[in-house]
Amino acid sequence: MSEPWLTIIGITENGLPDLPDASRQALARADLVFGGPRHLALAGVADKGRPWPVPFDIAPVLAARGRRVVALTSGDPFWHGAGGTLAAHLDPSDWIALPVAGTIALAAARLGWRAETTVTLGLHAAPFARLRPHLARGCRIIATLRDGDAVGELADWLCTQGAGRARLTVLERLGGPAERIRTAWAQAMDLADIAAPVAVAIDGADLPRGAGIGTAPGRPDDGFAHRGQITKSPIRAMTLAALGPRPGALLWDVGGGSGAISVEWALAGGRAICIEPRDDRIALIRANMKDFGVGHLVTPVQGRAPQALSDLPEPDAVFVGGGGSAALFDALWPMLPAGARLVANGVTLETESLLSALSARHGGDLTRIDIARAAPLGGMRGWQAARPVTQWAVTA
Repeated sequence: MSEPWLTIIGITENGLPDLPDASRQALARADLVFGGPRHLALAGVADKGRPWPVPFDIAPVLAARGRRVVALTSGDPFWHGAGGTLAAHLDPSDWIALPVAGTIALAAARLGWRAETTVTLGLHAAPFARLRPHLARGCRIIATLRDGDAVGELADWLCTQGAGRARLTVLERLGGPAERIRTAWAQAMDLADIAAPVAVAIDGADLPRGAGIGTAPGRPDDGFAHRGQITKSPIRAMTLAALGPRPGALLWDVGGGSGAISVEWALAGGRAICIEPRDDRIALIRANMKDFGVGHLVTPVQGRAPQALSDLPEPDAVFVGGGGSAALFDALWPMLPAGARLVANGVTLETESLLSALSARHGGDLTRIDIARAAPLGGMRGWQAARPVTQWAVTA
């Protein structure tokens, strides 16, 4: 096997002194060295240095195939680094990686936190809302940020989420001679002159009980933006249980309404495509995606099924929550790959009749869900029944 032409090297803020011999030798032999200006300066590569294009693009590295090339990244090249992007475009025989301790490892070492029980996030190019699924009493989170100003912005955001008592440890320029570590409460953030690269450790030990969003499906209806077009909390919980979310699995949410099913599917670790014909409801779906921090996992598609389904990637599960018709199911059934899960809910007699006929034809489970809640009745209370829901669940 030929020697790899590309070496992906992790570098710390201390530069060359912290690099192992293999990394130094690769730098000495290299014809070209790609990296950010700070990394190129730390490595002392002089005229061999080539700054990454802005916006970031690996095309110049790929164009240098056949020469001896080094790509410099921060610490671990495969934690929000260029390593993963490069590896996805190359054969394994093309490259070798030489990592060093990255921001997460260094931060955990400074704090004494177990890395395996700490949530790690790259927020240098992502919204703070990505924190929401992880923000709870007792949480430990380490996140990289865009720059020093972002620390104050994060503290302000945490306060809007009721997390002003989060203890923030600001870790600047870890691993180098200018390393600095300081601590403040989110609600009393007064640190100044914060230098990049910067990470923040969030300790939720003092957050109130009940802080954050729950981990079980069927989260409260009033946590979602909606105008009545929402699968109600207890029905949503039963629907998610019937759909069976799995990490990375793709859901088609047909007739998305507010997008609550898609959001909860994404919070369970899946990806969703939310199909909805109306402009105003697409806006609600986008608002809920953003608010729950799952904008990277849910894709809204404006259109009407079944026409809007024709060019979508194959689903692992499909939910039909509104507008189900015989024509839709006739078109949908042949689209389902073997093993895909289909769940449909209906509240009208016509939809109940349709789902009953589909169950007789294709099998699966037919369930009638009757729910009542206590409500004022004069000076006392009585049961107020919701419309019963007929649910059909089947595996193709």
